[in-house]
Formats: sequence, C-alpha cells, structure tokens
Amino acid sequence: MLSQPLTVTFDAHDATRLAQFWAGMLAREVVEDAGGALLPGEETQVSLRFVPSRAEKVGLNRIHLHLTSASDADQQQTVATALKLGASHLDVGQRPEEEHIVLADPEGNEFCVIEPGNSFLAGCGLLGELACDGTRDVGLFWSEALGWPLVWDQDQETAIQLPHGGTKVAWGGPPVAPKEARNRQRFDLAAGGDQQAEVDRLISLGATRLEDGADGAVMLADPDGNEFCVRGH
Repeated sequence: MLSQPLTVTFDAHDATRLAQFWAGMLAREVVEDAGGALLPGEETQVSLRFVPSRAEKVGLNRIHLHLTSASDADQQQTVATALKLGASHLDVGQRPEEEHIVLADPEGNEFCVIEPGNSFLAGCGLLGELACDGTRDVGLFWSEALGWPLVWDQDQETAIQLPHGGTKVAWGGPPVAPKEARNRQRFDLAAGGDQQAEVDRLISLGATRLEDGADGAVMLADPDGNEFCVRGH
C-alpha cells in the first residue's frame, strides 16, 4: 500500500530558488529533503519536491499546476504575486475568451491561475489540480495505483481525487504529444510497507520497471511512458 499524500517531484537547475517560488505561491514552508527541497502538502493537498538536475526543458511539460481563485481580485493578486516572485506570462495558444491566466515559473514550468467560479475545482483547495497530458488508460491506471476514485470519465478525459476531496489529478485524453525526453516532473510514491510488493503491484496494473536508483528508489513508467518513483521507508 501507498502512504499519502502524493508528491510531485520537479527537476530544477536551481532547486532552492524554485522551491522558494512555489512556497511563496502556496503559502507553504520549505523543508530540506534528501537531495532537494520539499513543500509538504496537507491531508488533501499534494506535496511538491524540487531536486537539482541539469536536464533542459524540452517542449511543454506533461503536468502543469492549476491554482484556484476565490474572486476576480484574488485571481489578479495571485498573478501579481507570481510575477513579483519571478514568473512570466506565457502564450500556449489560449483563446482571448478564456478566463484562466497562463504563466511560467522561474524555470519555465507552465501553470494556470484559474478564474473564480470554476465548478470543477470547487472545494479542491489552492492547488486545485494537476492537469496532465495523457490517455484515458493512464487515468484508469493511476486511479488503481493510488486508490483514488474516478470523479470524471467522459470523452476520453479522466480525473481522480481522494475520497475526502482535495487536489484533483486530470488527464486530457488524446492526442497526446510525443514524449521527447525524460519528464522534468514526475510522481513520487512512498510505499507504506514492503517496497518490492508495491512495485510488483504497480507492474501488475500496467507499469514498467525502468531502473533502481542509487538512493534505493525504484523508477517505473506508467502506461503512457511517464517516469515515476516508488520509495521505501
């Protein structure tokens, strides 16, 4: 079994700076972590980890964060805070009538500040969603892997969420952009008991074993080829 919450790890050229940026955005504290910096989540909010890496960003990330807003003024304040901390506006082809605001963090990772009144993210908290590029199959895989029920399954789009609410994880369905390099963002899972048994369970659900890390973590790939880690105690 897995322990909660889910952690998303970011590769970063300057892990400390990026952790400080997201700490400012999410009103969290930076905790020194093995090999990087951690922003612990609450019971219903996923954690973020930042680790040093020389990998360059290639194309759009397969994961981007959606931050929620309580009002128009709150949305504008969040954007202003982001820009002050080192973010920049980003054009990814969004239409003028769309009310969310697309930004890039100091290392170019895309994220959106969602308009108030978005019913899909109501009650999800500030970090409302991990919006992922992926197939329906990968959404079903992660529902089983994490034990999070499906809260959306229509037109090849899927979303999952803890039974008691919080951050959603959603996949937009096809077409999925070709994978050109190792993802700079990935899910990190903590095995709550036997790490090998957890790895075996995930492989039985459709994961592929890639490699064993020097730190004892096992690197797997989900059915869409996205790398993720399983760590022991």
